[in-house]
Amino acid sequence: MKTLVSLVLSASLIGPAFAEDTASTMSVPSPLEAWQDEPTIILDGADVDIDEFKWVARPVIVFATSPADPRFAEQMTLLSERTQELIDRDVVVIVDTDADTMSDLRPKLRPRDFMKVQIGKDGCVKQRKPFPYDVRELSRSIDKMPLRQQEIRDRLGSWPISCSPRAEP
Repeated sequence: MKTLVSLVLSASLIGPAFAEDTASTMSVPSPLEAWQDEPTIILDGADVDIDEFKWVARPVIVFATSPADPRFAEQMTLLSERTQELIDRDVVVIVDTDADTMSDLRPKLRPRDFMKVQIGKDGCVKQRKPFPYDVRELSRSIDKMPLRQQEIRDRLGSWPISCSPRAEP
């Protein structure tokens, strides 16, 4: 009986301490960590601090007044059709479809209704479009950016300075 009482007492004392340790080690990942673990994840704008992605990713933010907006649905379909191109360019997709709840993104980017905003790795707005935009067009605009061109050169190793053949003396 003494053994049973001491076992119950020790369990009641250890249980809460174990629960606290487990809760502290099992934290919710930040949006950046979630995107790094799964690059195809679509993040909710209410949970995102856009500055967290500076120099790491190229955020594409899709604003709408409702998830039922046909332009929002079309934009999400266009983005989901070519996910590998987005992954190759370090694009993180963020959506904000609740105009009533003021996320931190809305005052910074001031969308009126539907809008797609492309932000560079430097944190500056590169493009705003009031209509759905194809991933191919998005990729072209990203590939023209100097930082993206540097990434391509770094990946390829060396990049020829001139494509024209030089005459040998």
